[in-house]
Amino acid sequence: MGRLIAVDLPTCDAFVAAVQRIWDDGDVVLPLDQRLPQAARREVAGRFGTSVVVDETGRTTVDGGREYAHDDVLVIASSGSTGVPKGVIHSRATLTASSRLVTDRLSLGADDHWLACLPVAHIGGFGVVARALATGARLTCIPRPDSDTIAAAAADGATHTALVPAILSRIDPQRWSTILVGGAAVPRNRPSNVVATYGLTETCGGVVYDARPLNDVDVRIVDDEIHLRTPTLCRGYVDGEPTVSDGWLHTGDVGTFVDGALHVNGRRDDLIISGGSKVWPQPVEEVLRRHPLVADVVVRGVPDEEWGSIVCAWIVPLGTASPPTLASLRDAVRAELSDVAAPRRMVLLDAIPRSALGKPIVSELPTA
Repeated sequence: MGRLIAVDLPTCDAFVAAVQRIWDDGDVVLPLDQRLPQAARREVAGRFGTSVVVDETGRTTVDGGREYAHDDVLVIASSGSTGVPKGVIHSRATLTASSRLVTDRLSLGADDHWLACLPVAHIGGFGVVARALATGARLTCIPRPDSDTIAAAAADGATHTALVPAILSRIDPQRWSTILVGGAAVPRNRPSNVVATYGLTETCGGVVYDARPLNDVDVRIVDDEIHLRTPTLCRGYVDGEPTVSDGWLHTGDVGTFVDGALHVNGRRDDLIISGGSKVWPQPVEEVLRRHPLVADVVVRGVPDEEWGSIVCAWIVPLGTASPPTLASLRDAVRAELSDVAAPRRMVLLDAIPRSALGKPIVSELPTA
């Protein structure tokens, strides 16, 4: 049995060293989200049963810790857009399987040089650290990524990294051998070295790369919902179990296969039914991002007495010029999609509230 050790550090060398020590001692790692206030971080640590907290001052013992199974190595918070995140438990077997599958697909080895710049409290960032440790690759860590620090890492020989789309748009991707991109709004027109990943915290991150499952990963569609069967599937939650039947994880995502490639439409709850017609937010967002006056956008449905729901676009205008008009947004969408997909309401924002992995935090959007 192992203790849960919370690591209250940013993405840095000290974090990696702490993880390695904890695993060497046979304990379980809980990375804490540095974006949260300290009180909130401590609440998460207590809720998941932490025995010790490691921060920049050292180690602090906490009362009321719980024991975890002997093979457990990681508890990591899910990154849902609403609600309280679940504590997802990964074992040594699932973490090892994840590194093996990604290593096989990307032909990774000890000669690679990974840059870890995403928050390590999320599976996308932690996966980079775990992968580098598993392959013996060199690892560079930076706590807050920006175009200058990422360029400096590339100049220092970094070859592989994982980013969110918002950061990808600010760097020169050609300086990298491979860039993994997940989260939200992965651009369709991207260089061949930029790999779009799909997966969940429950699957130890991406298990579908560029619409094709990794080795030993199975994907099926049941009633429009994506189901995954993978050796990287978590052992469970700290309190509860994911929805699994016969080894298949019910993701809650809706998708289709097109010529053998998986196309993810979005979360089932995100589907907009307007006047009896179905509208998925992602295609509308893709069109609106190409609008010359739009810097960022989130599309969701809002209640409407006549239509049931209507399409609403939360827009961050580009630059200091006049913001786009609702009419111009509707015209742009009509030119590529159905009329019902054109937004009927617009809300202007200074910034879209997003998680560390780029997912919109819908609960924090202002009322339309």
